Amino acid sequence: MPKIVDHDQRRDEIVEAYLTVVARDGLPAATSRAIAAELGVGTGALWHYFDGYDAVAAGAYQRITERTNTRIAAATADLRGLDAVYAMLREILPLVKETVDEAYVVVGFWGRLAANDKIAATRADVDEHWHELLRAHLTDEVADGGLDPGIPLEDVIDVLLSIAVGQQVHAIMGSDLAEPDRQIRMIDLCLRPWRR
Repeated sequence: MPKIVDHDQRRDEIVEAYLTVVARDGLPAATSRAIAAELGVGTGALWHYFDGYDAVAAGAYQRITERTNTRIAAATADLRGLDAVYAMLREILPLVKETVDEAYVVVGFWGRLAANDKIAATRADVDEHWHELLRAHLTDEVADGGLDPGIPLEDVIDVLLSIAVGQQVHAIMGSDLAEPDRQIRMIDLCLRPWRR
């Protein structure tokens, strides 16, 4: 009788193996052969569950998005206003090993996305979701009197998200701009003109 394989579970295992290799050995080491070795299978076994390496990278990107959103929800659950904004951004910015490792996967996916429009549909609407969260937190801060009501919310949110994305690139490049205190100071600088 043929062995019954849970395809979703196997796909999850492959994505987790990819993320494990990246965290341990770096993105360049996350080859098909290394992922298969991590799972203890032959390389060809990967392609029963994914159409190619780009699809694995897209799956890893989606997994990181899910993890980040889960962390954001937990970190901001009991917070409001700017406290929630900073807690949220600390889960996105590459400030610690976990988020730096994630930055390698995310930026690597963006590179693949630029060369393969077939995986574009796999990109989560993360920017829109984060935009809405930041809008809600900043609106609360305005209501609580901590920010000037004249703050151009949409523009400030765009800058905050651009900083978060840019810092992921700086982190994988090893730039001094990715030093954690500098990253937080950029957020401070963006919000300072609007604080009351």
